This record gives sequence, C-alpha cells and structure tokens, in this order.
Amino acid sequence: MTKLSFYSRTLFLSADPAKVQAQLDGSRLTLVEALPLRDDISTDEITPIPSLVYYDDRLGAHPYTGFKAGDVRPIGENAIRSGGFGITVAGRRYGKGSSREHSPAAELAAGIRLVIAESFERIYRQNADNLGLFTSTDFGLLDRIARGEEIDIEELVAGRDALAATILRSGGLLRYGQQRLLTSRVNTGPEQAAESAKPQTLFEKIIARHAVKTADTGVLRPGAGGFVRADFRFIHEYYTGMCSHLLHKTFGKPAPLRDSGTIICFEDHLSYVHRSPVHVQAGLIPEVRGLSAAHRDFVAEYGLRSHGYLASGEGSEGISHAMMAESYALPGQLIVGTDSHTPHSGALGCVAFGVGTTDMANSMVTGAVRLTVPEALRVELVGPIPRGVTAKDIVLHLLALPSLKSGTGVGKVFEFAGSAISELTTDERATLTNMTAELGGFTGIVAPDAETVRFLRERRGITFKIEDWMRSDDGAHYADVIKVDCARVVPMVAAPGDPGNGIKLDDLAERVRFDIAYGGSCTAGKREDFDRYHEVLAWADAQGLKVAPHVKLYLQFGTAAVRDYCVEQGYLDTFRRVGAELLEPSCGACANCGPGSSVRADQVTVSAINRNFPGRSGPGQVWLASPPTVAASAIAGVLVSFDELRQQHSS
Repeated sequence: MTKLSFYSRTLFLSADPAKVQAQLDGSRLTLVEALPLRDDISTDEITPIPSLVYYDDRLGAHPYTGFKAGDVRPIGENAIRSGGFGITVAGRRYGKGSSREHSPAAELAAGIRLVIAESFERIYRQNADNLGLFTSTDFGLLDRIARGEEIDIEELVAGRDALAATILRSGGLLRYGQQRLLTSRVNTGPEQAAESAKPQTLFEKIIARHAVKTADTGVLRPGAGGFVRADFRFIHEYYTGMCSHLLHKTFGKPAPLRDSGTIICFEDHLSYVHRSPVHVQAGLIPEVRGLSAAHRDFVAEYGLRSHGYLASGEGSEGISHAMMAESYALPGQLIVGTDSHTPHSGALGCVAFGVGTTDMANSMVTGAVRLTVPEALRVELVGPIPRGVTAKDIVLHLLALPSLKSGTGVGKVFEFAGSAISELTTDERATLTNMTAELGGFTGIVAPDAETVRFLRERRGITFKIEDWMRSDDGAHYADVIKVDCARVVPMVAAPGDPGNGIKLDDLAERVRFDIAYGGSCTAGKREDFDRYHEVLAWADAQGLKVAPHVKLYLQFGTAAVRDYCVEQGYLDTFRRVGAELLEPSCGACANCGPGSSVRADQVTVSAINRNFPGRSGPGQVWLASPPTVAASAIAGVLVSFDELRQQHSS
C-alpha cells in the first residue's frame, strides 16, 4: 500500500475575504475557523482567461487569481506557490463551468496535491484524476493531516469507480493509456444494446454501440468507469498546444494518432483577441499568437482537418461546437470535444460531451475516451410554449429550480422530451442541450424526429433515415423525472454571478439599467437566434427607434453560415440602422476574448451567452437573458421583454 504525506499548508477558500487574506499572510486556520466555505467556485475563478495562454509550469503562478470572496479577489499571482499550500478546501460544486484542464494543472504546478470539497463538477474531477491530482469529499482527512498522519492512497480513491481509482494509482491517464489501452478493442456492433433484456435510454444505447473493451472495464452501467470510441474528436486553440505538449512528452514525436480523419481542429476563441481589453492591457497578445502557432503547427504536422480564421483577419469560420452540429454530427453518433458546451450537438440525437486536454490527448493515440457512466434525468416539457418564450427562458427556468440548484443534475444526462419538444426547432433544442453544462450535467440529448430530418435535409443536404433503435425504450430507468409546464414559463433573466440566479422578468420591480447588450455565442448565435434579434429590431426600426444612447449593442454570429444566412435574409441593414455593431464569428465576449466584454467593475451587461460567473465576460456584472430580451432591452435601455417594449410604444 502507498501512503502519502502532506506536510504543506491547507488553504480554505472561505467566503470571508478577511479569512482568505489571513491565510495568505501566514495564519493557519481550522475548518471551523474558516467557515463559511465558498460554494460554486468555477474554473473561470481557478484559472481566469489571462492564465489560459500558458500550458506548462508557468501555470503555477495562476491558481485562484480569479477567486472571489464577497466583492474581493484576494489571491494574486504566485500566492499559492510562495505560500507553501498543498491542500485546498472548498464547498459545494467545486470546478463548475469550463472544461479547461488548466485549472487542475495550475493547482498541481503551484504545489496543490489534494483538493477537498463537498462535491465536484464532473469535468473538473475527471481532469484532476487524469493529471494525478487527488480530490476527496472526506473532510475528516483534515484533522488527520494536521496531526502529521500519512494517508493511504486507497483512502483517497475510496468511493470512486474502479477505473478512476486505477488511473489515480497509475499516476494519471496518459500513463494508464500507454500501459493498457493501445491494444484495446472497440465494440463495432450493437452487442450490449441488443443483448440487454431491460429497457434502455437512448444514451445507454449509443454508448453501448461505442464501447471499448479493456481489461479494467465491464458493461457500461451507471456508476461504472469505462471507455468509448468517438465518431468525432475536436479541439480548439486554447488546448491544442497543451495537447501537443502532452502527446509528445508521453508518446514521442510524431505521436501515433489513431483515426486522424475523425479529429477536427478549430480556431474559434481568440480571433478577436486584438480587441479584447483583458488581453491587450495585460500584454498577452504575443502569448496568444503563440497558442495559434502551436495549434497550426500541430494541424500541419499531422494533416488534420481544421477550421480557422477568416481571410479578413477578424473572426473565425465558426464556434467549434456550433459547427459540429451545423456540419458534422448525426443521430446515434458519439462526439467529444475540449469544451464544456460540446453537448450542443445532442440536439441532433447524438451523445456529445466535453473532455479535458489529457482525455483528448489520450483519445488521439488510443482511440478511447474515458467516462464514468452517468444516470439519466428525463425533462418532460409539455406545451404549449407561449409567444415570446424561448428555449433560453426554459433553461433559465430549469436552472432556478431548487432541486437543480442544489445539484440534482450534476453529472447526469439530461434527456429532453415531452410534447413541447415538437414545437422547438433544432436550433432551439441546441440551446437546451448546450446549457446542460450550466445545469451541471454530463450531456443533454433529444431523440431524433421529423424536425431532425428536416434540419439535416435543409442545412446539410442529407437524407437521413431514423433507425428504430434511436429512441429511449418505454420503461427505461431514470434517476428522476422533471416536468415543466411550458405554458407557465415566462421571459426569464439570471442575476449576475451564476446562471442559476434565475428571476422572472415580471418579478423585477426595478428594471436594471445597463451599458452593454450582447447577442451571440454558441448558445445564442444560431440562425433562429438571429431571426429573434431581427424580429425585435425590425419592429423597433419600423417605429423609428434605435439602440438606447447609453447602450452599446453587439451582435456576433456563431458561424460563417449563420452570417451568410443573415445576409441572404437582408437582416444586416436592419441591424445597422438601429445601431448594432456586427461581429464576425468567434466565442468573443462569452469567453472574455473580444468586443462586448466589460472593462470596468461598475459596468453592467445584458447578454444572451450561457454563463455569468464572476469575471467570465469582464470585471462587470452580467445579466443573462434570451435573444429577444437582449434585443428589446438594448432598445429600451433597461431590462424588458419584447412584449413589454411593444406595450411601452403602443399608440
């Protein structure tokens, strides 16, 4: 048995900034003294956007530099490494948000070897496992470590699935993959699905058809660790340099990539970085150019399929996960990408989920993608959906439900079903599946139907036949069923700090005045989203109205195909007449990487993006809303729905 010694200091991420500062100044607190602990610490706070330009030991200067206690960000660069901290302690849902593996990598590089929290988000914890960073929910370890007791590694992996435990004992996923996965066998047929006598969900059927046989894994049942084959693997420029570094360090150069034709590379996040205040002011443009160079070198060296910058020098061909749904994904497939919003493609009836850089590197060589099989939640949406209510409003309604706010959906599959689904186009369904990331889910999925067939025919020119197995069976098991009467859903907003801070717009007695309105991102940069922006702004134009004088409205296309659609529809002139600034496709302000981000803490934004964690889109406060609410609010200058705007200007 292997025992680990933790002679370093413990950092309690307290909600009280004075207690955090006291620890940085040298005080040693007990758990009781440090309470209350911060909940919902996101990866945006562990490693904020400026730190993502690094993918080596320089990351050790950056952990927790975006962490917020009250209104204070008390932890500066190098504070963790120079303070001699080796253990981090936090509250519920640690590591929310982005799939960025930079977060556990930065913690490790700074000397953190163990993170203890009440609960962890799925991607963060898997990334930590893959790197060899231990995580635990056992707060009883703290007193023992304080007494100088060594901790057996078996205690640290207790309660984890067998595969996770084996990976941690191996020192991380790449070592494990090198030792055990290079000779793995892919399940090329529906063996497990066909042999199962019990009713299955669509998710279970798809992963059964993509199972990878290994000596350490068995049938892919909920709670079990295993591996699957992906039909497509995609990566973007924030992670390609790190992935290349890991691959060549572990497997040599050139690395023996498997099925390289199914690997797709995107430059989608940083194409507006020259207009990103946080990057420009911090002098990070050279480092960003280095990320792009590493990305392009990797693409060229291995002859990989890529989607890059536009010839104009601003913008990209499109946001990775939006382009996957628009151009690649098909019902029944399995897709993984280095982005937490990879579930976007689940709208087409495939299993799509986000992974970290080490997972991606391992899959590029072994063909195997790690997962811990989740349980499924069924979300029954019953109609009708009222006029003016969008899928974004439905998601913000779900996020505000007490059960989901408390973590019921963490790590689970969200299967969206019910009579109201037929009222939602594939673009709108993609908003539901995309934002399972904010719901804490593993992925989101909608069974393919006539709407899916229409989408594939009209958008891609594909004649697709839905096979009989591509649905969940009657009697399939769900961990829970959540029913939503869409007729009772109204336009929603989410207050700054967390997407779960949902409020009915009608309940906002004092309407918020703001400085920036932003419509775009993978969640709100699709064709139908731009139909909604245009509906509102064309009405405003007909009334002689323009964007409020104190507001700057940005509209950013999700993909070049969406931009071309808007050109064909004649939308652009309308947008410009009312005073909107149009931006080429890019993740942009959603990732704090371009125009539309705030530049001061006192600025307020209303945004159609998917998350509003502290610092996510600049130092200001971000309210989340649907595309029509963003457009209507930009005209009014305060938060309003489109119906309210029309009422205000009715003759």
